[in-house]
Amino acid sequence: MIQKYPSVLLENAVNEFAKLPGVGRKTALRLVLHMLRQSENSVESFSSAILTLKKEVKYCKSCYNISDDDICPICANPARNKSQICVVENIKEVMAIENTSQFKGLYHVLGGIISPIDGIGPGDLQIESLVDRISRGGIDEVILALSTTMEGDTTNFYIYKKLAPFDVKVTMIARGISIGDEIEYADEITLGRSIINRTLFNESFNL
Repeated sequence: MIQKYPSVLLENAVNEFAKLPGVGRKTALRLVLHMLRQSENSVESFSSAILTLKKEVKYCKSCYNISDDDICPICANPARNKSQICVVENIKEVMAIENTSQFKGLYHVLGGIISPIDGIGPGDLQIESLVDRISRGGIDEVILALSTTMEGDTTNFYIYKKLAPFDVKVTMIARGISIGDEIEYADEITLGRSIINRTLFNESFNL
């Protein structure tokens, strides 16, 4: 049944909220009605925060994490282990791993994983920039922490081959996370153990 709205303005707002991932039209309507009950200052503050984020947020020039500055706080922190790089799919995985307090190195955010069905190839990701970081030296270990999905494994293999010419240890987080799961949804204890118990990539796949 097609939902009828008493106002075109209301319908337009619902349509915009429904574009968000995981938000259906019923949830979108509930969110819009909630916003209508708020004060004008609250709504302006909400919209201002989103617009400011879109206009001013930066991506770290080193690891491509979200940042307020050209270099993110993690890369700029002298206490971090500069010889380790943990490769993740998106910013959400950085946040999830940081919450475990089990990794003290640096990150490299790919911006996705290889997925031919979605039209995403290696050239659409920050893989060459990773290779460039490794080629400059000073990196002893690259930890692959991608989702345990077919697309994640495909990306892992591609990166492993790209890093083969370099004298760097390539490891991957232990498979404590179920096959098909995404890193961001793993609980902190499981994810933390997966990082601690990481294994050499070539041994994991008998390469």
